[in-house]
Amino acid sequence: MANGFGDRLTLALKALSMSRGRLAAELQVDKSLVGRWASGAVHPAAHNLERLTHFLAEKHPGLTLLDWEREPADFAALFGVDLVAAAPERSSGVTLPAETLDAAHASTDLRGEAYEGFWRATHPAVIAPGRFFHEHGIIRRGAAGLLEFELGGPDVRYVGSILPIEGQVFVIATDTVRHLPCFMIFNIVTTPKIVLMDGVLLTAGNAMRDPAAYPIVMERIGDLSRDTEADDAHAAGLMSRPQFVHDESLVSPAMRAHLVRDFGPEASRVGGALLLTASGTPHLAAIIAANTYSD
Repeated sequence: MANGFGDRLTLALKALSMSRGRLAAELQVDKSLVGRWASGAVHPAAHNLERLTHFLAEKHPGLTLLDWEREPADFAALFGVDLVAAAPERSSGVTLPAETLDAAHASTDLRGEAYEGFWRATHPAVIAPGRFFHEHGIIRRGAAGLLEFELGGPDVRYVGSILPIEGQVFVIATDTVRHLPCFMIFNIVTTPKIVLMDGVLLTAGNAMRDPAAYPIVMERIGDLSRDTEADDAHAAGLMSRPQFVHDESLVSPAMRAHLVRDFGPEASRVGGALLLTASGTPHLAAIIAANTYSD
């Protein structure tokens, strides 16, 4: 078990045979908020941590607020779990070269606030050709110093880290519903506040888990309030919205043409692209000029 609150909460719920949904209902909070606690994306605010601890202590007498600070093995022992016997030793996460992380930290330290905010993603619906998905989410600085990424809808949730490096943005995320990794690379136009990111998403998103790469555009739709609970609540509301775009006017002609574009041998023969790539800065600037950012 990693040394984090989310891992401790997950262990406690398993030991008590309790689902995240039941915990959310008992605490009268959104299920997605409990999911973010368990994934480690956010830490409960002080009053929610107190309510959570009090509720779990009713099921497991003796649990206190201080116990969340225990070492993993000691915390597991509180619930009668032998951590070593319960799970084989495994890697704590994806390992990246120190030079990559140093570059991401340096860029985040310099301009991290330019990315923080509420965002809307638009991309083709792979499961329904000709239609589009909107997914909503939040980007903000995490405890480790890097930007944290959470994006989704009622049926999907991507949580991960953003690595801004040399004018591009690299996202390594996990679908917390199906537990599948996905990867995104975005181009940006460097402005005081980043308002649009244009890139490519690689995942295995359909029922057959066929690997697929397709264009994705992220648009800023709001700024953080810096009130963590208020921002969490707003993000949860955004991510409860349907993914399918039912009103086609919400995807502008410029955005539609950009997201569903020709490439391959036929396109290449007439001067187009042979492979699916993300556009460079001039094209991205044109998309920004052609779109309004409303939600």
